[in-house]
Amino acid sequence: MEVLKESVIILARIITIFPFFLLITQYMGKRSIGEMPIFDFLIIMTLANVVGADIADPNVNHVYTYLAIIVIPLMQRLTAYLSITHRKIGKKITFEPTLVIQDGKLLVENLKRIRYSIDNVLQMLRQKNIFDISDVEIAIIEANGQISVLKKESKLEVTIEDINLKKKSKSLSYPLIVEGKIYEDILTYLGLNRQWLIAELQRR
Repeated sequence: MEVLKESVIILARIITIFPFFLLITQYMGKRSIGEMPIFDFLIIMTLANVVGADIADPNVNHVYTYLAIIVIPLMQRLTAYLSITHRKIGKKITFEPTLVIQDGKLLVENLKRIRYSIDNVLQMLRQKNIFDISDVEIAIIEANGQISVLKKESKLEVTIEDINLKKKSKSLSYPLIVEGKIYEDILTYLGLNRQWLIAELQRR
């Protein structure tokens, strides 16, 4: 009899909590798991554990579960807002894209910073049918942990040599001014300086 009673409680909790949980996940944003930043993925895992504990243990107070399901997504939305509106905060709480290959060479220091091994990167390249690192112009580890790759022009599926056309070289976009602040380190990396930037702004 006790087993039947607990089974009814568990079934009732599933029926009541599932629609609410669905609404909350939609509130957090419609993205596939593969597109989620790691922080958002951890939030989803935490919510899943909270709901799982509530369903599995009838002794858990249902009110506390609802409270957790409301508060956790609100914190996620607040974190997302802060990361968008305040770049410094965003850099602390999210994973920014990291350049790991440039001109066919691994940037080992960047790999160490994000704790990726060379084997990790090579495996990710193979999954994109790239087996020779020298074919890569640039590769970036994105915020969701996936890799974005730009091949060298001579290694594209339809090459410049095949169609006998000149093609403009591709390049990355770099933020030089964010929220009124000039990023001197990016200017230095590009071989530019503050005077050049000011002159360009005045020309426009």
